[in-house]
Amino acid sequence: MKNKKKLIFISVAVVVIAVALLLITLLGSPGSRNSGEIISTSMPTISAGTYHTVGLRADGTVVAAGNNEYGQCDVSDWQDIVAVSAGMYHTVGLKADGSVVEVGFNLGGARNVSDWRGIVAVSAGSNYTVGLKADGSVVAVGANNQGQCDISAWREIIAISTGEAHTVGLKTDGSVVTAGRGDEGQCNVFDWRDIVVVSSGAAHTVGLKADGSVVAVGANTYGQCDVSDWHDVAAVSAGSDHTVGLRIDGTIIAVGNNDHAQLNASEWRGIIAVSAGMNNTVGLMADGTVVAMGDNEYGQCNISGWRGIGANKTAAIASQGGG
Repeated sequence: MKNKKKLIFISVAVVVIAVALLLITLLGSPGSRNSGEIISTSMPTISAGTYHTVGLRADGTVVAAGNNEYGQCDVSDWQDIVAVSAGMYHTVGLKADGSVVEVGFNLGGARNVSDWRGIVAVSAGSNYTVGLKADGSVVAVGANNQGQCDISAWREIIAISTGEAHTVGLKTDGSVVTAGRGDEGQCNVFDWRDIVVVSSGAAHTVGLKADGSVVAVGANTYGQCDVSDWHDVAAVSAGSDHTVGLRIDGTIIAVGNNDHAQLNASEWRGIIAVSAGMNNTVGLMADGTVVAMGDNEYGQCNISGWRGIGANKTAAIASQGGG
């Protein structure tokens, strides 16, 4: 356990409506695209956490690799899952009926989601969990020492992303709201417009615009916010100190800390989804296999044997729900 390391967990943006808008804007209508062109998925099928990685199979089951000190990888019995999110020492899964399952360490109450209903997206932070409800409101449990769970007043949200200690929400009008730690400027998104995807890193925030360009604010010690020249991007993911972009041609662009070779994904092709962990990067290929680069101390990159990873085709997420 590396208590002195920065804590980061999933920075994958959870997009419900926004991705559909993005694909129409960048790629045209579904009927106009070639099957080899990509692509982004509306619900996260891969998620790189701090020290573990989680993958959703197309049949609704889940696989995991990496640190399992607290049972955060014990997901083999999960069924009917439509989205996954890996935190620091916990993992959450969204079920097709709008309820949420979880495993791992319950630090700060991050796993206390058993009564959640009507959820359409989930995101696991370092030691807290956020859920987006079908009505556009947001719920949160777990550590709130930086105000990262103070989101009960949010409305008209269509996507959420959690970082180390800050939470980001994308609104229906393309603007962005934040809560939590902002001392590095990671919450300075008040002037963002036309955003379709958001992703929270350890201390930076990244937004994908409808025109395929990218904006970023917050800590930039390693150049993780140097994305102003990016274009034709279809998805973004913020790691601890690095940022990854998925281009519409299925290639990858990345900036930031490369101490563990987490940026060395320039040769990847045919990628349809990407997730940046603390010091590693994971990519989902069109054939359902997964590639990874970066820190593998806990086996979090041991995913070459995974097959059938992709959106759950056997169940449709509940569009309405109570509680």
